[in-house]
Amino acid sequence: MIGKLTGRVDYRASDHVLLDVGGVGYVVHCSERTLANLPNAGQVASLYTELLVREDLLQLFGFLTPYDREWHRLLVSVQGVGAKAAMAISGALGTEALARAIAIGDWGAVKAAPGVGPKLAQRVVNELKDKGPALMAMGGSLARDLTQNAPAPVVDGPQGPVSTPAAPPPPATAQADAQSQAEAISALTNLGYGPSDAASAVARAADEADTTPALIRAALRLLAPKD
Repeated sequence: MIGKLTGRVDYRASDHVLLDVGGVGYVVHCSERTLANLPNAGQVASLYTELLVREDLLQLFGFLTPYDREWHRLLVSVQGVGAKAAMAISGALGTEALARAIAIGDWGAVKAAPGVGPKLAQRVVNELKDKGPALMAMGGSLARDLTQNAPAPVVDGPQGPVSTPAAPPPPATAQADAQSQAEAISALTNLGYGPSDAASAVARAADEADTTPALIRAALRLLAPKD
């Protein structure tokens, strides 16, 4: 099983990247969103991968974080959702927006993905509404920035190949949001709320709060019994 690849970007196409790992080129299929976040040709990149095995086909699919890959695995568990459809859904929405759509039952957001009709979108939401919250609660630990552990690229200098410093990681705003939501969901389930209810409340509260304490308070207000 190939779970992760780190190597030089040879070239990027519209739906895949060729990654040179120790002289071996791996064709890794990625969403447009993932491709847009990869470095330029000649630089080093890391991708978490999922291998699709069929009788007449072997295909690698690449993701920036383990969290993205786990959502892909959940999507392909839905009847009628193949690997390409899953990539289209996660690529169109992004993992956090997908998680929120599942949590609040917004199948219309899922339908916005290319090639996804209303029936399939509803099936995705219905089948994942009880599975998604557990993954959302793990989001903070899985949504890591790969630039923190990517090796420095090597270039030819006057005295031969030398390492150049890796680019600094981008701001971790999205990671902080994912971690805050995961922590809030965990806290609410510890208080006795069901995972689906907790995830839905946190997803709705994320529009008005972005820290863990604020998310918990806002979610509790949403979960409070209405008179």
